[in-house]
Amino acid sequence: MKKLTANNAKARSEDGAAENVDRLRSLFPEAFVDGKIDFTVLRQLLGDEVEASAEKYGLNWHGKQRARQLALTPSSGSLLPCPEESVDWDTTQNLMIEGDNLEVLKLLQKSYAGKVKLIYIDPPYNTGKDFVYPDDYRDGIRNYLQLTGQVDGENRKLSSNTEASGRFHTTWLNMMYPRLKIARSLMTSDGVILISIDDGELHNLRSMCDELFGADCFCGAFVWEKKKKPSFLDRNMGTVTDYIVAYAKDRTHAPAFTAGTVEVGKKYPFNNAGNGLAVLTFPAETVAFGIADRVVKAQDMSEGNIRTELLDDVRIEDGKNCNAFRLRGEWRYSQSKLDEFVAADAEILISKIPFRPNYVNRSGEQKKTANLLSYRINSVPTNEDATQAAREVFGSDVVSYPKPEGLLQYLIRAASHEDDLILDFFAGSGSTASAIWRQNVADSGARRFILVQFPETISARGHVHGAAATQLCERLGVPSNLAELTKEWLRRSGTKIRREEPLLTGDFGFRVFKLAASNIRSWSSDPEDLQQALIRHVDNLEEGRTGSDLLFEILLKMGFELGVPIESRCVAGATIYLVADGALFACLDRELTPDQSRRVARKIVSWREEIATSDSSTVALCDCAFIEDGDKLNVAIALEQAGITSVKYV
Repeated sequence: MKKLTANNAKARSEDGAAENVDRLRSLFPEAFVDGKIDFTVLRQLLGDEVEASAEKYGLNWHGKQRARQLALTPSSGSLLPCPEESVDWDTTQNLMIEGDNLEVLKLLQKSYAGKVKLIYIDPPYNTGKDFVYPDDYRDGIRNYLQLTGQVDGENRKLSSNTEASGRFHTTWLNMMYPRLKIARSLMTSDGVILISIDDGELHNLRSMCDELFGADCFCGAFVWEKKKKPSFLDRNMGTVTDYIVAYAKDRTHAPAFTAGTVEVGKKYPFNNAGNGLAVLTFPAETVAFGIADRVVKAQDMSEGNIRTELLDDVRIEDGKNCNAFRLRGEWRYSQSKLDEFVAADAEILISKIPFRPNYVNRSGEQKKTANLLSYRINSVPTNEDATQAAREVFGSDVVSYPKPEGLLQYLIRAASHEDDLILDFFAGSGSTASAIWRQNVADSGARRFILVQFPETISARGHVHGAAATQLCERLGVPSNLAELTKEWLRRSGTKIRREEPLLTGDFGFRVFKLAASNIRSWSSDPEDLQQALIRHVDNLEEGRTGSDLLFEILLKMGFELGVPIESRCVAGATIYLVADGALFACLDRELTPDQSRRVARKIVSWREEIATSDSSTVALCDCAFIEDGDKLNVAIALEQAGITSVKYV
């Protein structure tokens, strides 16, 4: 029987460094001596693939090693469920998580590794203002709780990143590196990340992503026309564009970015003036002619800058060529492409003399997007449009610099499918979520999202619309921070879409979670009074936490998604949870009488029989709930007799 006691219960997220070492050990066991890596042996095993020189091409900065360690250091946090702040808690698959995104990404690693198809982020641009997230190598959770005023300690302001500090680029890179490193692990094999950025850090972002994703996984950079009129604050030129850098996890698997479907019936001419001369052979019965039946003699059919020469006589009957014929000219398509058209029975049309062959596209296939996103060319909205849309949601200027829903919807349509999971861990106003909802409406999709937003106080950033935002939070009776604005945007956007589309039955809800310290109390010995320390840890769970709080921490540690279906039933005053159709049963009450423990065990067994699951089940129980060890043993025996051998105690 598997057992997880209070002493070995994990109160931390997955340890990335330990996992990497385990992978190395499985690949190169001979490189390990007394449990340690012998790097000399490892270099020999890798042979010529190891760079011996200390001088290497790449981006380096002060703190890069620490930033790499931050990504590998496990989190000791948990995500507390907040049904009262959510919409459609019981049915929604969408998540809005309030907290430091570095810690949140660590906590999501096990449950969401390899599941996120598209990541879009709009990180703070490096403008010299306050933006830095509270990264702490020793204890990121405690530092986060101090910054947000949730524990005693100095409630420090976010770090200022000014040019005069001597770390203008360094601080930004140290903030971004570990987040991008972890984000990559969450992506599907054909996943894509899109990162909005201005030209201040574009080159550094490219260099950093080349290292993290691989230079060969760079898909390109969108140029977004963000303004209709330039700002002339720069002494050299007015800026009207920003960039959206695109990287794939594996570019060989990533699909093309699309911009809708090809117009059915659109004609694509074979002729392309300026290309080299070549001869194309059109097989018999493969070309449709829009001219009367006749024999067309071989002749020069060139006109203007179009060069075309018919090399063979062509006999046309019933609108088709009875014989094969050749044309010499400057072509868009090669002979092999023409052969593909013929093999696919595609429509090739020549409507008149002189011959000008056209491929008629009736495939309805997706067309590839251009990298220019402009209100003038492909109707992608600007910042001015985003500001107006935000006013319509809130009734006034509340959020600063929101990204246009139309821009995000364009990207979502281009880089995702109807049932994909999309992540934004710099959520801001929350416009990514509303863009996902809009695209789901457009193509009847079922895309899900995870948003993460730091609860930065509005006053801390010098918010452009701080007064209006603060007044809104006061009216709502919520703390004055950016995460509350995100949640309110989602509530209002979802309501607006439902009102506009009353017949829709899609998922316009979201589950709210908040980053907090683990529900499982970490061991802290007191050398001066060891006995009292032991007494304090008889109950290894933090005070004030509910069974539901503990349940979601267990779910993440076991690899369940946070939107997994959960049922609950009450027996003898105790609550039992059924997760994922019986994959997990949990009773997380902190105290159970002998009678309650017996009835809980019987209920779990009968419930499992009721749902008739043939899969193995795990049962989770609180170690501190049992008054006597005999009670715990009796429960274990009852479960084992029913075929449940996996029991975990927390």
